[in-house]
Amino acid sequence: MGFLDKAREESTYSVASGQNYHYVVLQVTLKEKFLGTGSGNLTELETVINNQAAKGYRLHTIATSSGGSKGIGGGDRIQATMVFEKIEQS
Repeated sequence: MGFLDKAREESTYSVASGQNYHYVVLQVTLKEKFLGTGSGNLTELETVINNQAAKGYRLHTIATSSGGSKGIGGGDRIQATMVFEKIEQS
């Protein structure tokens, strides 16, 4: 596994099970840009939220925790854990 593969792996998000559950919990790891400040992959977070909305879920809760990463390409990481709630159609 090369350096770029490892960087991509640390910036992935889990996928909902595909089941029709009332709640779905997903996580996205936001990584610091290689150059500059801010997150380098906010579009992944946006994609996860929009994909769940298209499935009939709304964002119920979001919690974040931060941590650093050591070594080459290291930087701050923010783990965003999101709870989506199924929107009931009447």
